[in-house]
Amino acid sequence: MAKKKEEKIDLNCIPEEEKMKYEIAEELGLLERVRESGWKSLSAKETGRIGGLMTKRRREQEKAKEK
Repeated sequence: MAKKKEEKIDLNCIPEEEKMKYEIAEELGLLERVRESGWKSLSAKETGRIGGLMTKRRREQEKAKEK
């Protein structure tokens, strides 16, 4: 069975929301697993944590724009 080639993710070429998702995954130490096995390899708890942090950051960004 062939081993998957590790993909280099270029954060400059993806939409802002996707970029945030990858950045949070990296902060949580999950990016390597995502690169090797895809987003489906994460547990519901892990994806929920990423989603929660994305929501929190979006709210913070909205607050910053209002000021």
